[in-house]
Amino acid sequence: MTRTSATDASRDNDISDALAEHDTLPCVLSFNASDPTGACGSSSDALVIGSIGAHALPVVTGVYVRDTRETLGHTVIDDTTVAEQAHAVAEDIPILTIKVGFLGSAEVVAAVAAFASDYASVPLIAYMPDLSWWSEQEIDDYLDAFRELLLPQTAVLVGNNATLRHWLLPESTTDRHARAADLARAAAEYGVSYVVVTGVPMAGDQLGNVLASPQAELHSQSFERIDAGFLGAGDILSAALAALLATGSDLTEAVGEALLYLDQALDHGFRPGMGRAVADRLFWASAEADDDGADDAASPDPLIDIPHPFNETKH
Repeated sequence: MTRTSATDASRDNDISDALAEHDTLPCVLSFNASDPTGACGSSSDALVIGSIGAHALPVVTGVYVRDTRETLGHTVIDDTTVAEQAHAVAEDIPILTIKVGFLGSAEVVAAVAAFASDYASVPLIAYMPDLSWWSEQEIDDYLDAFRELLLPQTAVLVGNNATLRHWLLPESTTDRHARAADLARAAAEYGVSYVVVTGVPMAGDQLGNVLASPQAELHSQSFERIDAGFLGAGDILSAALAALLATGSDLTEAVGEALLYLDQALDHGFRPGMGRAVADRLFWASAEADDDGADDAASPDPLIDIPHPFNETKH
């Protein structure tokens, strides 16, 4: 039998007391695939959520085969393993929001929906990516399952204007874009409370981003179009939104700050390979280094003026 000395017990108590001062970091459960480019997927979610000041609990749903030019394939993780990952961590760690990215199959959609129903009080933020690289049958099966099983549990649906329009308003595919309120009403028929629509065409070089409910557009924010193709922008926005909601921001404030975070990450983006660019989700780290070495009289770059609170980002 192992005996615990008074000294050991005292040391353990000291460690527990020290950890207790740091155990309030809000946790976000993220369902997403692993992406070897690092541009999106579970690794991106972890970077974004950590940057905002929350802690990511990444549940891996599959593995992409891709580079920065194209998606070559995807291997799904079986639905039982996905569910076991999620339940194991959720039974141990309190989760404040759930972020859903690419799930990989209708079976995994069903597993995630069943999990979400067990945590119905936790807001679920779902992102619908572009699936055009997939086969038509796989797309149809996936979207049907997502529509019937997961949308009824979704608090906020995030997606590009074109992606959401083709999915939720297929009869309007000849139009260039749909109004965010129209998309919100279509999503509400399946139980979604709010939508965040990105890539709304505007005059000049601006792209609009709109938070809408079925009744009205609640928040609109536009940014100058960046002359580059990026991977992973939607994953970044939805992960940032989930993290900001977890840190206590209200929905309108969280959407505004998530959009600003995305804009700055894209503005500081880079091209690691021969294809599309990748956003710098840790742009604030180099900004802080520059600030430390900058002359006090120098004017700060407004693009790196990160809004607070981002839960007083812990890094």
